[in-house]
Amino acid sequence: MVVDLYPSMIHEGDLSPDDFGDEVDAICQEIHEACQGFGTDEDRLLNAMGGMTPETRCKVPVRYQEIYGKELKQTMRSECGNRDFGKALQFLAVPPNVAECDIIELACKGAGTNEKLLTTVICGRSNVEMELLKKKFFDSKDKDLGRVLDSELGGHFEQLIFNCIQASEEAYDEDYHNEDKVKEDAEAFYKMGQGKWGTDEKGLFKLICARPAEHLVAVNTQYADDYGFTLFKAMEKEMGGDAGKGALFALGMKLKPYDTVAKLIHDACKGFGTNELLLTTALIRYQALLKPVADAYNEEYGKDLQEVVRSETGGDFRKLLLKVVETGYEL
Repeated sequence: MVVDLYPSMIHEGDLSPDDFGDEVDAICQEIHEACQGFGTDEDRLLNAMGGMTPETRCKVPVRYQEIYGKELKQTMRSECGNRDFGKALQFLAVPPNVAECDIIELACKGAGTNEKLLTTVICGRSNVEMELLKKKFFDSKDKDLGRVLDSELGGHFEQLIFNCIQASEEAYDEDYHNEDKVKEDAEAFYKMGQGKWGTDEKGLFKLICARPAEHLVAVNTQYADDYGFTLFKAMEKEMGGDAGKGALFALGMKLKPYDTVAKLIHDACKGFGTNELLLTTALIRYQALLKPVADAYNEEYGKDLQEVVRSETGGDFRKLLLKVVETGYEL
């Protein structure tokens, strides 16, 4: 399955309801009072911001500006800066689709592209959410996402990304995606990868992006029966670099999304030094999935997700991310 990340408000296009309700007004007031006077009350602020759900993050920025005449994201920047804590608050201060546009812009900023960050936003998305993301990127940045990426990327990685942004995944049809099609695609994967001298990356990308998750699960089983490896293991052997990692992420989000997000969080924390930006964006973007992701993390790595966050971060940044996780567990 491909999991959707956006709340129903974004899917329905209803981002300006007439009545936000008392809860939203109370959150706005809490944020405002935490930022009033001399010095910011960080604990009060992070509890209010980290306690918002993806749906609430669609409502609060609009209502905050209505009441106080200020943009919430700009308020977070001016109060808490642009380092880890401030950047996390800025991602929480906008609706999830706007946050993803900001992440893409950040990934393309400066000398060199942050391919890992870009992969997590672009690869493994549903057709509907990819179209919503492209539209919001144009609306908020006044730029076409495809043109921006074309100017940043090259080689096999660009081929993968452009397969993803085409939002061309087939709708699952049991009459079409039948046993014969499963065997045909398993053989096609083999011929483009393990069974070929030189990998056909373009063909593999097209198959991964076009085939629905339900079908790929069956292809994965068939491939293992026929060739002794799962698709994931076979592609690990055949593909490297950013394109290979991106293709594996896209495939993982279709076959085992919770395990794939767990691995993303693990990658952000492993080795010498934490990738704070990758960890932040993962916890915020996948907040609604964090309970099953935490279960997958514990099963694969034998560690509690909250304890990992606690050990890898510090200060107000740690408190904020733990609040995001705690809120995610309640969804």
